[in-house]
Amino acid sequence: MADWATISSLATAGGTLVLAVATFASVRSANRSARIAEVALQEQRRPVLVQSRLDDPEEKIMFVDRHWVRPPPAGAVLEHVDGNIYMAMSLRNVGAGIGVCLGWTIRAGLQGARGDHAPESEFRRQTRDLYVPAGDIGIWQGALRDPSDTAYGEVVQAIEMREPLTIDLLYSDQVGGQRTISRFTIVPAPSDDTRWLLSVGRHWYLDAGGPGRPGL
Repeated sequence: MADWATISSLATAGGTLVLAVATFASVRSANRSARIAEVALQEQRRPVLVQSRLDDPEEKIMFVDRHWVRPPPAGAVLEHVDGNIYMAMSLRNVGAGIGVCLGWTIRAGLQGARGDHAPESEFRRQTRDLYVPAGDIGIWQGALRDPSDTAYGEVVQAIEMREPLTIDLLYSDQVGGQRTISRFTIVPAPSDDTRWLLSVGRHWYLDAGGPGRPGL
């Protein structure tokens, strides 16, 4: 004779298990959809800074001591004047969001794309935030004024000897997220003793997966 109480209990347990599996699959699918939507939203405001194009307009930049420079399109300015080192780059934002320049490091020579960037604690903070609109041009500027600065001597020598320099630029989106470091190389133009050419070699995404930090 069938034990209907046992059969009923097993049927109930089986139904509960099926319901739990279906609920788990549904929640997992919902979480995946939410993550995809979050990533899509982030990409809508991610900045990506590169050198400006050769046909972009030239911009005029003033430093706090009222020294003026004009970085050429796809180029940079490096000047050693009255003991101060003035640096500026002409940039273009090829990303979808506003870029906000936050800090920078500079080293003499070609660092290449394989070498890692300096720790964030070693980046020099900008005196003011520099905004680069999405799909438009902008600038970066920095200065070295203290001869005892560890970078001062090698930068002066590179400028005077017309040798390459490497600048790592730290920036974020307009809300302070999606921090990125882009490595720019400044090299002397072969046909002009005063012009410096600019190119970007690598990007590191600090807060998510990307070219410099895959797998997240």
